[in-house]
Amino acid sequence: MLSRSIRVARLSAILSNRTVARQSLRSYRAPTDKRNDRKATPNKDPVASKGKGKVEDSQGKVNSAENEKNSSTLNAKETDSHNPASSASKDSTPSPDNSSEKDKVEIPKGLEGFFRQYHNEIMQEKDKLRNSQSDQSKKTDSDEHKQDNKTPPPPPGGNNGPGSNTIMMWIGGLIAAHYLLNSSGVSGSREITWQEFRTAFLDKGLVDKLIVVNGHKVRVKLHSNATGTMYPSGVNISGDYYFSIGSMEAFERKLDEAQQELGIPSHERIPVAYHDEVSTIRMILEFAPTIATIGFLYWLSRRSSGGGGGGIFSFGKSRAKLFDKDAQVKVKFKDVAGMDEAKEEVMEFVKFLKEPAKYEKLGAKIPRGAILSGPPGTGKTLLAKATAGEASVPFLSVSGSEFVEMFVGVGSSRVRDLFASARKSAPCIIFVDEIDAIGKSRAQGGKFGGGNDERESTLNQLLVEMDGFSSQEHIVVLAGTNRPDVLDPALLRPGRFDRHITIDRPDVSGRKGIFHVHLAPLKLSEDLAKDVDALAHKLAVLTPGFSGADVANVCNEAALRAARRGAESVANIDFDTAIERVIVGLEKKSKVLSPEEKKTVSYHEAGHAVCGWFLEHADPILKVSIIPRGAGALGYAQYLPPDRYLLSTPQMADRICMTLGGRVSEEIFFGVENITTGAQDDLQKITRMAFEACANYGMNDVIGPVSYGGDRGAREGWTKPFSEKTAEMLDFEVRKMIT
Repeated sequence: MLSRSIRVARLSAILSNRTVARQSLRSYRAPTDKRNDRKATPNKDPVASKGKGKVEDSQGKVNSAENEKNSSTLNAKETDSHNPASSASKDSTPSPDNSSEKDKVEIPKGLEGFFRQYHNEIMQEKDKLRNSQSDQSKKTDSDEHKQDNKTPPPPPGGNNGPGSNTIMMWIGGLIAAHYLLNSSGVSGSREITWQEFRTAFLDKGLVDKLIVVNGHKVRVKLHSNATGTMYPSGVNISGDYYFSIGSMEAFERKLDEAQQELGIPSHERIPVAYHDEVSTIRMILEFAPTIATIGFLYWLSRRSSGGGGGGIFSFGKSRAKLFDKDAQVKVKFKDVAGMDEAKEEVMEFVKFLKEPAKYEKLGAKIPRGAILSGPPGTGKTLLAKATAGEASVPFLSVSGSEFVEMFVGVGSSRVRDLFASARKSAPCIIFVDEIDAIGKSRAQGGKFGGGNDERESTLNQLLVEMDGFSSQEHIVVLAGTNRPDVLDPALLRPGRFDRHITIDRPDVSGRKGIFHVHLAPLKLSEDLAKDVDALAHKLAVLTPGFSGADVANVCNEAALRAARRGAESVANIDFDTAIERVIVGLEKKSKVLSPEEKKTVSYHEAGHAVCGWFLEHADPILKVSIIPRGAGALGYAQYLPPDRYLLSTPQMADRICMTLGGRVSEEIFFGVENITTGAQDDLQKITRMAFEACANYGMNDVIGPVSYGGDRGAREGWTKPFSEKTAEMLDFEVRKMIT
């Protein structure tokens, strides 16, 4: 900018001495820049602008105002060269000084070289400026391209996610706590030794006061006008000094000896003060482990409670699940088959709650509850699910094991909360599954001695709640159990569980109905789909003693086997294989028998088949196999026993004979000395049957018509209810009956 001003000043000096140059400069216009196809901005005469530019001398010195005006003129030219639009607009605007734009301007004589040189310098400056602008634009574009190609920031939840922030906060907190702990009480102080204290301060008389802090640290207070430091050649450290002591008695003795050596009189000796200081940071850090433990236990309790509200305070709340009329329970009464009588009983409870006036106008009271009992897999819980799906009243479902936990009083509290919720939703149904978890007889539990039994407290609270509310509340309690014999008599009495609904294994007609339910979703083959009723009846006959869960398992296994072999539908062979799978287990192809073992197993199973064929009261045999299956069976015989509920003495004897047929076959064909262990299971069965016939069924003339408890006595923990002589008689008669 300074060089431009100098050039303009020189130009003005030359033009001021030549009137011709001044007049021609007004009409001068720079040649057109052919490279940019633009016209240069007219160069106005600085001398002719309002007479402000006055020449001071002939050497080219001009006024400062004139220099500023000329520099602004050149700046305007550069601005116009940067902005083509503004330059074009200026050129298109008519002006008195530029009236003859199209006329060719003649350069005065003697100034051609000056104007040409000046014009070339202006063009060079414009080229440099244009190149610098292009380089700058390229650099900007490359920066933008680099910025676009930058790797996007990592998503939240990665290394910079909330988890890492929390960890960093914990680490920062621990570092800050460690710093505060180590720096508390000694901030701005420097630790020295006793020798340094005496040499640098005590001997020089710089000590004003000593303060003993907590009996193990001495803080040194210097005089305000003390100029010496412990290290005169070093850096002067501001603040107090301190040193540690072993005991206050030793410190006082050493201080007295040092002052006596220095000859300090007793009235001028250094005063010693004793202070007890407590660091707030240290106290907080001492309680930090306890607070952290409590917080961890609180977090653990909230996590163990399934994220539910209340956390550790929700242990006493009931865990029952509520199913109302809006709940999507897919099981209905039409999905329950094989238990028509039990279904009618439960459906009547639903009618009680839907239409109570129908029964109350006749003076009837709604039953308080019903207990569903029976073998496993007979459909007790399924019937409760159907009740929840059909009832238009709230249905509360809870397991008996959810009442008892490790805290004392939780079971009773949950029972109270369960019935409180039921009263708010009345009329409603409460279903307690596996009630034997809390309803066992208290007489059996009392033999273990004293102490508080949480299960017994829960049972007492359940008894009070069931018989404590009025019958007008319309609350019905349903319960399911596999062992009704172990329940407390107070729980089973009328007024609590008024009805006892026994669900036994289904008979042929019941199994047929269950097969109809489970065959409906299966894609059967064409020959089976023509007559589903005949298929259901056939399968019901082939599955004697099966429960509802076993029937469902057979249908599912058949569908799985069809899918395993790549079939489009379920065929008859799939059902046969599924029945074998449920009865005797999976076929073990990896267990290869030797030829001798195969021969022995064949004769053993043939003995069962022959006895079953010739004995009058034996069950008809369906299939004999020597393929290993299950846990240890090397072969098996499948029978078709009818739905029989009573056994006569001849039937019992024929069943024992048929079971012994395999062992007898081995003795006949291989000799008594070559019998095998394959008859172990058969021997256990016949021993049990013979003992039951003699000891419990009264089928022996010598023992007589007596019963010694049998399985019930063993379950209830009876001791041997007969004498040693009777035991010998039982052994003899059982052996006699078998052989």
